[in-house]
Amino acid sequence: MKAVVYEQFGMRPELQTVPDPVPAADGVVLRVEASGVCRSDWHGWMGHDPDIALPHVPGHEIAGTVVAVGAGITRWREGDRVTLPFVSGCGRCPECQAGQQQVCRAQFQPGFTAWGSFAQFVALRYAEHNLVRLPENLDFVTAASLGCRFATSFRAVVQQGRARGGEWVAVHGCGGVGLSAVMIAHALGARVIAVDIGADKLERAAELGAEFVVNSREVDVVTAIREVTGGGAHLSLDALGHAQTCADSILCLRTQGRHVQVGLLVAEHGRPPLPMDAVIARELVIYGSHGMAAHAYPDMLGMIESGQLRPERLIGRRLTLGESVDALTGMDTFSGTGVQVIDRFN
Repeated sequence: MKAVVYEQFGMRPELQTVPDPVPAADGVVLRVEASGVCRSDWHGWMGHDPDIALPHVPGHEIAGTVVAVGAGITRWREGDRVTLPFVSGCGRCPECQAGQQQVCRAQFQPGFTAWGSFAQFVALRYAEHNLVRLPENLDFVTAASLGCRFATSFRAVVQQGRARGGEWVAVHGCGGVGLSAVMIAHALGARVIAVDIGADKLERAAELGAEFVVNSREVDVVTAIREVTGGGAHLSLDALGHAQTCADSILCLRTQGRHVQVGLLVAEHGRPPLPMDAVIARELVIYGSHGMAAHAYPDMLGMIESGQLRPERLIGRRLTLGESVDALTGMDTFSGTGVQVIDRFN
């Protein structure tokens, strides 16, 4: 099969011919019909993820068709149209037994713990309870765009953040995760404030439901949000993953507000200083959010099928497998406002 492979961290990946995968006893092989290109893939390529062993094939936002099943698989068969969370739980650890597969102790992550979906085929472990059947009217490109950014945002806004209609929700960073959060919070009836340094991203956020936008290059973010909301946001999300956006997200909250850290903090931002004086004085709540378990997908898919959520509006460039190399290596520029998806693999 054809696959995008990198031999060293930070070294330009190449399109190569590699052996076709075979399913493990607890796994399946998918023909990849679409794969998102996510900033987490860029972090992996840069060497920020200790689970990656070289050589490596990136890609974790997957939609495809089952073409082979392992001996232990009973729920899935060839021809099934599926997607999956970027974290697949083992099903055996205490977290999985409690329904929290997104924080499994022995999680399988395509594109990180194993070769991923920048390829014509991908082998997936723990498939029995982690695959998600696609509704017939949901196309593969849209389904792939859900796998990390949109599903992660859904859990962050709905399950961790508990956003409610009429609340002020601030979203810091309007990349794929942030724009997804804007759309989801707006669909729930929240009043959304979007924060970014890019005028194009803020314009897109307004189109997707942000009531107010804040350009952090032009004004003090915390002051602006507290003024607009009359005291601070009820819920704020750092959708970027930076020491400054994390601090701004916490400090812009009103008393007993909720901060959700959804953007990945890595390298020098991995352990940022936090304004704990404000957390204590205003009884703020801080949550982490890491993906979403497969059993939680029906709520999200239901909102998509009903038309409340339209993730297809977030899709930007559609790429060939070869074009994904430039898309991956250029993700540090934060250019563009849409989710890039590979949909041609020949």
